[in-house]
Amino acid sequence: MPGHRTKGFCASAAALALCAVLAGCGGSGESAGGGKVVLRYTWWGNPDRAERTEQAVALFEKQHPDIDVTTSFSGYDAYKQKLATQAAGGDAPDVMQLDYRQIDQYASGGVLLDLAKQKSALRTSEIDQGLLATGRVDGVQYAIPQGQGTETVVYDVEAWKKSGVPLPGESWTWSRWAEAMRALAKKTGRPGGTDPGQSEDAFEVWLRGQGKSLYTKDGGLGFTADDLTRWWTFTDRLRREGAVSPAEQTTQLDGSVENTPLGRGKATSDVNWDAPASGYLALVPTGVALAPMPSGEDGAPGQYFKPSMFLGVSANTGHPKEAAQLVDFMINDRQAAKILGASRSMPVNESIRDEIGPRLTDFDKTIADFQESLDGKLKDPPQAPPSGDNALQSTFQRDYDQVSYERMSPREAAENYVTEAKAELRS
Repeated sequence: MPGHRTKGFCASAAALALCAVLAGCGGSGESAGGGKVVLRYTWWGNPDRAERTEQAVALFEKQHPDIDVTTSFSGYDAYKQKLATQAAGGDAPDVMQLDYRQIDQYASGGVLLDLAKQKSALRTSEIDQGLLATGRVDGVQYAIPQGQGTETVVYDVEAWKKSGVPLPGESWTWSRWAEAMRALAKKTGRPGGTDPGQSEDAFEVWLRGQGKSLYTKDGGLGFTADDLTRWWTFTDRLRREGAVSPAEQTTQLDGSVENTPLGRGKATSDVNWDAPASGYLALVPTGVALAPMPSGEDGAPGQYFKPSMFLGVSANTGHPKEAAQLVDFMINDRQAAKILGASRSMPVNESIRDEIGPRLTDFDKTIADFQESLDGKLKDPPQAPPSGDNALQSTFQRDYDQVSYERMSPREAAENYVTEAKAELRS
């Protein structure tokens, strides 16, 4: 579950499906000298998540001396592009971290293994069945959720307090959020927050607060060009006023916290996901805090709990059992859970979550407390988006860039996006 997700997915489901059946595509997984199995495991995230993951992997290797795990990670955008290239070439890693919006495309493209066939190595009995079902496509379990997360307004505590602007609360609406961004800009001399106009995630929260959705149940668009025009008119006005970040800053977003305006000291807040927000601690030494996403004007919440990310196994792996064992370890091992904390948001194994929750410290506790404050207040999550959404994330960003650089009006860009989105979803 990334923060700012842009620069889309470069391989279609058809290409993935074709490559998966070609004899020359090869397979993932090797055998090392001495007969050890070698697994490739990749994920996206910040350095804090990487450090914890490496520690957990070392523990897995200690418990499984016949398995070596080679690891790699990067920021979300770079990760997504590299994984798409690997998958299209039939060389997807044995175990891969996946976003909610990738499940349908990779599953329908023949990239992912049916994990139900690895029941002896992978336990799912302690995962909420509704959450577990989000990793299924056409009834097949292609991915296992690894964490439960939600969106947040993350902010520089000291800078916000010094400004004298009232701190964000549970009941603020998008109009109150906008007022706060304007007031922060006036008081601090820098934008109050990152421009959310480029974020499909933020747009979805805004839509849901009005009783609408990003997609319909049958995979069509759940909104109109009028809806998107209103959203982009709202955010573009704030950008023109200097209340949110300018175009030259938002076009640098690459999925890492380091390149956000907040992370670079050029804004007081950001809209992001709760787990990646831990990365701001190294960039904002005075500390950051989490606030709920703004609600609709009638108080209807738009944000929701969703799987922060998933783990999937390559359909081409040469070691399906060992790959499933690694997935099982990352989700169900208590020692691993203590190491990982809330770096991927809260654990999905319910008994582990109940066990480690009270013991969490520092920013892990911040995330746990934030989620607890929202329990019972949010609406059910939407179904996983259709496969075309991966490509549409970059289209959304690209069209808003035209607005923020004043090359298109919000109406022109919105109509352009809706036309392309409908074509993408039909293909």
